Amino acid sequence: MADRTTAVVWDQALLDYDMGDHPLNPVRVELTIALARELGILDRPGVQMVTPEPAAEADLLRVHRADYLDAVRLAPTDPFFRGWGLNTEDNPVFDGMHEASARICGASIAAAEAVWHGTTRRAVNVSGGLHHAMASRAAGFCVYNDPAVAIARLLDQGARRVAYVDVDVHHGDGVQAAFWNDPRVLTVSLHETPLALFPGTGFADETGGPDAAGSAVNVALPPGTDDAAWLRAFHAIVPSVLRAFGPEIIISQCGADAHRLDPLADLRLSVDGQRAAYLAMRDLADELCDGRWVLLGGGGYALVEVVPRAWTHLLAIATGEPLDPATPVPAGWRALAAQRRPRAVVPEVMTDGAEPVVKAWEPGTAADAVDRAILATRVAVFPLHGLDPHDPRD
Repeated sequence: MADRTTAVVWDQALLDYDMGDHPLNPVRVELTIALARELGILDRPGVQMVTPEPAAEADLLRVHRADYLDAVRLAPTDPFFRGWGLNTEDNPVFDGMHEASARICGASIAAAEAVWHGTTRRAVNVSGGLHHAMASRAAGFCVYNDPAVAIARLLDQGARRVAYVDVDVHHGDGVQAAFWNDPRVLTVSLHETPLALFPGTGFADETGGPDAAGSAVNVALPPGTDDAAWLRAFHAIVPSVLRAFGPEIIISQCGADAHRLDPLADLRLSVDGQRAAYLAMRDLADELCDGRWVLLGGGGYALVEVVPRAWTHLLAIATGEPLDPATPVPAGWRALAAQRRPRAVVPEVMTDGAEPVVKAWEPGTAADAVDRAILATRVAVFPLHGLDPHDPRD
């Protein structure tokens, strides 16, 4: 039965999205799947392993322009290629770039369809979450925007209310742009302030287009935000706007780069705090849309120290019982990780030793920068959903 099953979309070919000597290294995905296997998560009852096909041209064209797809195909054949955001330091070209990018989109489509059609209750594509790609431009290590492509497929199949919740440290700008004026899609992003971090968007006053006021929700958090403050912001905003929206399905982009060890950003979450965020999203999916939940990966650049543990917790939550944070990391995986990244500090347990505590947001608090960010978002977007920004019950 679907209520007892989870699709894990996986194929070794998903590792072909490889930009070479680059922060977005596919080893983070390889090590996640390897750690989940060693801990027995992928062998749990009800787990369905799904092999994806590349997304069809028609699916990509729901989000991206045809001339951009042509450019993605052409760029690897021409060492002097310029334009479309390609062949840059952020977005270097590589052989098979179109095919590899389309396969990640196909994996996210497969995950979304499995849940939408009731084949499974939840579905996971840890290789996905490439949320910065625009209609005609690569950006932020992302060539094609698989979350947006998957959401577009759901809309084409009759979805009327899709909620997208993005907890990557960077703003989910490409997904927001794709559905800026579409009231059927609610995009919620918690990220480090655009004053300090790429892509420079995601301010509280970005709330959706003229036909979709309130469809974009942005929580811009100050550098240094830790577990307790991040979770306070999440619980002060996300449950309220999701309940007001009433989603039929929730898609979560679960970038692990808000961790304190991540080299590209400045938030201070622990693996334990990230685990708490995943549990909160699971609970909202169970409450609001009968558990229909699609989980995607995203950023994360502490390739051994953080990402595999965070996303293995994610896989455990998606497939059944959460892992005990004190679970030892298996010796076999530690050996593989040391082989793949000899200079990395290989973790020994699935916890950072933190015990995240959620303290409720209270109106009238403004001395703390996180509380100011919370209030800015609530003031900007809550009235558009019929909510009182100053009432803690909303």
